[in-house]
Amino acid sequence: MNENEISAIVVDAGLKVHRALGAGLYETVYEQCLEYELKNRGLLVERQKFLSIQYKDLKVENAFKVDLIIENKVVVEIKAQEALDNFHNAQLLNYLKLENYRLGLLLNFNSKLFKTGIQRVINGYIK
Repeated sequence: MNENEISAIVVDAGLKVHRALGAGLYETVYEQCLEYELKNRGLLVERQKFLSIQYKDLKVENAFKVDLIIENKVVVEIKAQEALDNFHNAQLLNYLKLENYRLGLLLNFNSKLFKTGIQRVINGYIK
């Protein structure tokens, strides 16, 4: 399964969670429910995974924590914010660059319409 196929499943599962729960809950609630939906669809999901970075000869353990990694190909950051901003995009871009992932999704569950809270980040470019 490629990144686009995985992202389509993630977005569909996110829409299902958003329709059931609506906006206004904590990010961890949406994260757990999305993980549940994705696992029920047969996807490999890693949740709250700590990742390290290398700086010169120093390895920084647990440098950051990713909300979800799907099939070891797609990084998903869950938000429940009034709006996404440049910091959220930069955060996801860093995860993609540092771990060499091609695709990331920012999912803002606090949007009135779920589709308006979705941002795809591909190879460092926001789409």
